[in-house]
Amino acid sequence: MVVLTFVARPLSVVVSSIGSGLSAREKTFLSWAGLRGAVPVVLATIPYAEHVESSRRLFDLVFVLVVVATLLTGPTLPWVAKVLRVARRSEPRGLDVEVAPLERIAADLLQVTISPVSKMHGVEVGELRLPVGASVSMVIRGGRTLVPERRTVLRHGDDLLIVTPRDAREDTERRLREVSAGGRLAQWLHADPGKG
Repeated sequence: MVVLTFVARPLSVVVSSIGSGLSAREKTFLSWAGLRGAVPVVLATIPYAEHVESSRRLFDLVFVLVVVATLLTGPTLPWVAKVLRVARRSEPRGLDVEVAPLERIAADLLQVTISPVSKMHGVEVGELRLPVGASVSMVIRGGRTLVPERRTVLRHGDDLLIVTPRDAREDTERRLREVSAGGRLAQWLHADPGKG
């Protein structure tokens, strides 16, 4: 176990990084960090999926090695990077951008195409009167995207991207069907007077 963690694994990473253009210090750091996490585990699933003899034992061994190696060497990485002078001072950022998965915020993204027969043509975005929390986030028209305002008029052939809370999805879809069938008249029919 010690030989695998501190000799075989670093050596294999150094050999595989030959010709990569990395400096000796960077290769040393990379060999210390080694392959960890998903890579060895995924590789160990290949013989297991092919039903190779003792592959289950191999998979268990690799899994334990990855955990142990991460626990042993993981906490030392900042120190090793500093000693080898491969750590870069992080530059201050004025903005952090992160993709927020809709699953995490319990929302759905609906794509709605306004067909040639839809009475949604000529309706303003604000007249859709979608449920609370639902909004038209983007309109795609003729291959171009635009962020709509309440007074943006919808046209035949438009694709709408609508974000709706998961618990309001059915109400959102029902409201869109009403407007598509009734056009501007649907602004007053079956609408909740508290919305708007």
